[in-house]
Amino acid sequence: MATLIAILVCIGAGTIGGVFFAFSSFVMKALAALPAPQAVSAMQSINVVVLNRVFLGVFMGTALLSLVALVVAVASWGTRPAWLLFLAGALYLIGSFGVTVLFNVPRNERLRAMAANSNDAATYWPTYLGEWTRWNQLRTLASLASAACAAGALAL
Repeated sequence: MATLIAILVCIGAGTIGGVFFAFSSFVMKALAALPAPQAVSAMQSINVVVLNRVFLGVFMGTALLSLVALVVAVASWGTRPAWLLFLAGALYLIGSFGVTVLFNVPRNERLRAMAANSNDAATYWPTYLGEWTRWNQLRTLASLASAACAAGALAL
């Protein structure tokens, strides 16, 4: 059971970390180069399209698997890979899922409520871009660290 959970958390967290990495490394930079109305409109569209079965299945499924990883790690706490499996679950739940829910989604919701060509959106866009990207970088690191810990649990 622990091996299967570690494999699935490794794949899920790595996949989500890759998505987040893409946003930090080039998507947000490309949006930053656009005029605010176009950038806001594009990000609003991205925030709608991302709510699909495939992305949410992997994102939410990995959160669920991370909870299972925590339980399995605690249940097998004297074994060598248990602490890495615990870290894998905690990093994903707190650093990826938690940061998304607490920091990225509220910014997305605020941006969604604005007309893309409004003065409010143009004023908010630079703040959104900077804050959202900083939180995204944290969840990128947390997701990739989660995948690495799950892989480490498999290696022990």
